[in-house]
Amino acid sequence: MDAGSNSISSEKSSRYAAPRSPLKEAGSRPYMPSLSTASRNPNAKCYGDRFIPNRSAMDMDMAHYLLTEPKRDEKNVGTASPSNEMYRKLLAEKLLNNRTRILAFQNKPPEPENILTELRADTASIQAKPTKQRRHIPQTAERTLDAPDLVDDYYLNLLDWGSSNVLSIALGNTVYLWDGSNGSTSELVTVDEDNGPVTSVSWAPDGRHIAVGLNSSIVQLWDPSSNRLLRTLRGVHESRVGSLAWNNNILTTGGMDGKIVNNDVRIRNHAVQTYHGHEQEVCGLKWSGSGQHLASGGNDNLLHIWDVSMASSVQSAGRTQWLHRLDDHLAAVKALAWCPFQSNLLASGGGGSDRCIKLWNTHTGACLNSVDTGSQVCALLWNKNERELLSSHGFTQNQLTLWKYPSMVKMAELTGHSSRVLFMTQSPDGCTVASAAADETLRFWNVFGTPDTPKATKVKASHTGMFNSYNHIR
Repeated sequence: MDAGSNSISSEKSSRYAAPRSPLKEAGSRPYMPSLSTASRNPNAKCYGDRFIPNRSAMDMDMAHYLLTEPKRDEKNVGTASPSNEMYRKLLAEKLLNNRTRILAFQNKPPEPENILTELRADTASIQAKPTKQRRHIPQTAERTLDAPDLVDDYYLNLLDWGSSNVLSIALGNTVYLWDGSNGSTSELVTVDEDNGPVTSVSWAPDGRHIAVGLNSSIVQLWDPSSNRLLRTLRGVHESRVGSLAWNNNILTTGGMDGKIVNNDVRIRNHAVQTYHGHEQEVCGLKWSGSGQHLASGGNDNLLHIWDVSMASSVQSAGRTQWLHRLDDHLAAVKALAWCPFQSNLLASGGGGSDRCIKLWNTHTGACLNSVDTGSQVCALLWNKNERELLSSHGFTQNQLTLWKYPSMVKMAELTGHSSRVLFMTQSPDGCTVASAAADETLRFWNVFGTPDTPKATKVKASHTGMFNSYNHIR
């Protein structure tokens, strides 16, 4: 019958009630047909075989006593001996108070205590372990600032956040500073049309000095606290300087001429080393955390790993030898990021014809993983507090994508920019990421959460005096 039908009266429904399920505890005594009725009426229906009780649940001693006890008249009660009366009293106390039904179903089978005990123990142990709460990743930018005249050029590097919590951004011919502690904005320098636009900016490790690369091939060194030009590096490159990277007192510059030059800013003859390996513009430069290896990417689709000790040993011979020359990418390699928790792990990203993020073992030169992101990879950043990698992209979504390492599973996609996200940089505490896009906006994302133990930024002693001689070096 359809359980949802309303055409049957309640009386009829009670007659056709669903049968009780077998082996379940019932609410009333089971139906037992009378054998004597069937024997007296030969036309009566037979409802089943004889009922055979389960004697394992009977109290046989009590049954025997009740069946064999002689009937006593009221007059014979007084003639019973004291010993018999005591026997009957003890028998009633021990047996009658604990007797069970003579005809009864067997009790329910015992629960499988061993299985249930194990399950309860496992559940208790899981509940006892403190579970780490999943970090909330905001899907929208925490703050958005205007960035008019931002040059829409994939090969430049126009954004950097220094260790003193001051962010620098180049907009056209001007470099602006944004103070992360109070949100104030100031102008550092505006270069003339002959030297502009600004093509790269990079903070020194001490967070008190900044390098500015120009379209005219000049590199300037500034002191933002006094808005004073400390030094101008000339004759390093033949055309624009689109990439900069610091390694203690060494400022490494990469130009459109394909050259990579190490400049010691403490001495007059600053160009101390030149790496020849790229045939086109060098658009990506990153030193490893140890300062022993330099990664460089170029518009020739090449990725080079340079070793400081190897370059020094062969420099005297008039040639430069790279540690690894990697040609797996199919487009320009600009996005580079050294892993903060594994010194020999490097992430690189390819341009529009490649769209891949590749992970490298820089000791062996082996490609550990390659992920097709589906769009141009413009920048890469590692999370300093978790095993995560953040990438920024161009057409079609213009998004930031957070990846879980080493599985490279997408954790989140942050959208808001309407044009390709060309540049990314990270706050000193490792929590906030700033992104600048061709839509002329600068957005701040709280994507990396809050560090468990804030670590104070340490500045090496050699950094403090790197510009002491700038007053007489020009």
